[in-house]
Amino acid sequence: MRIVIAGGHGKIALILGRMLHDRGDDVVGIIRNPAHADDLRGIGVTPAVLNLETADVEAVTRLLAGADATVFAAGAGPGSGAARKDSVDRASSVLLADAAEKAGVPRFVQVSSIGADAVADGARPDGIDDVFHAYLLAKLAAEDDLRPRDLGWTILRPGALIDGPGTGQVRLAPSVNRGSVPRADVAAVIVELLDAPGTAKKVLELVGGNTEIAAAVRRA
Repeated sequence: MRIVIAGGHGKIALILGRMLHDRGDDVVGIIRNPAHADDLRGIGVTPAVLNLETADVEAVTRLLAGADATVFAAGAGPGSGAARKDSVDRASSVLLADAAEKAGVPRFVQVSSIGADAVADGARPDGIDDVFHAYLLAKLAAEDDLRPRDLGWTILRPGALIDGPGTGQVRLAPSVNRGSVPRADVAAVIVELLDAPGTAKKVLELVGGNTEIAAAVRRA
């Protein structure tokens, strides 16, 4: 498969890129900073330098030509303000989806966040600051943009992300209790989702659990 990952130098994306390369996929990672290119090459991922905050849909469509799937794993990251939550977590996802439709990419996996639905209709849960509220609003808006599209999309909402080795055991369902999940397990779930067209048009939440990843995806 030819798979294009947006946010190719992110923590989840680097793990995902290596996993996909190791199983024989042709992987392209979209990065904004050319200094990150060698990191991608080192794990077998082809870097594509393109700033999704400023690129036009034609440029992204050309990059996606011939792809079997694309993964939106980009994020504004810690330390960014509300404006970049919108321009990266929402607008860049919309741009990638626009291009995926134009390029005829059959699978689209979007990495969102548990809690995105808690800000529907502008609601603001207790205890969250302005920036995190903006982040959840951006994630929900990106989900809402994706839902009506003619794409084989799957929205994945991980819980609190932690570093360290994956456990290979998760809970994956339309709704789960809040919890944490290793980034390595998120990446492994995405690998399985890419090969599971039956998960298209589904929103799935993910935390650590006691079900082997492949089995959890089959159940979903």
